[in-house]
Order: sequence, then C-alpha cells, then structure tokens
Amino acid sequence: MTTTSKPTKRRPDNQPFDFNLDAIEPPAELSPFLVQFSGKRWSFLHMQELDCWGLLEAAREGQVSAMLGAFKAALGDQFGEFRKLRMPQWKLKPLFAAWQKHCGMNEDGTPIDAADDTSD
Repeated sequence: MTTTSKPTKRRPDNQPFDFNLDAIEPPAELSPFLVQFSGKRWSFLHMQELDCWGLLEAAREGQVSAMLGAFKAALGDQFGEFRKLRMPQWKLKPLFAAWQKHCGMNEDGTPIDAADDTSD
C-alpha cells in the first residue's frame, strides 16, 4: 500500500503573510466617553480602544471582574482617584449602559448595528 502526501504549497516571496493586522483601522472614530462625577470631568477610553489582553484576563473571574477590568483600562491613571469616590450601586448600571451606548454597543455587549454587520 502506497501513501501519497499532499505537496506543500509554498507562499510566494512577495506575500510574506496571510493577514496584515497592522493595516486594520477602526470602522469609526473611537472618541472618549466624558463623564462628570463628583464635580470632576472623567475621560473613559472608547471600549474598542481598550487593550484586549487585560480584559480577557479579568473576564476569567466573571462578569463583575470583567466590568472592573474595563473601568481600570478605560480610566487608566485616573482609576485610583475615581475609585476613591463613593459610588452607590444604582449609579453603576446607568454609567456602564451610557458608556456602552456611546461605544455603539447594546447592554449585552453586541454592536447596536449587529444586524448590518457583515464582517464575519
């Protein structure tokens, strides 16, 4: 019994990769989300600007940890000062929902225009 192996396809030298991640641009401007709280202006990065690795690590611990990780990443150096302020729970959900809406996301984290998304 003879076995034949498929010949290996060689990538042309002028095509050194299959996908150029460096060339990807955001589909829209990712403007920061500005919040007034305790008499001060706070600037949250757009959710799509957040570094995914820290968020993925935080998400391992569950939804609350993921949300905290998102706030830490979005506020950056401001987080320590923001965290010192007393925030009642009833303000947290509207804050997060408004941030999601600003970023074009539904409450479940899917894009608001998901029905129109053909990027898959």
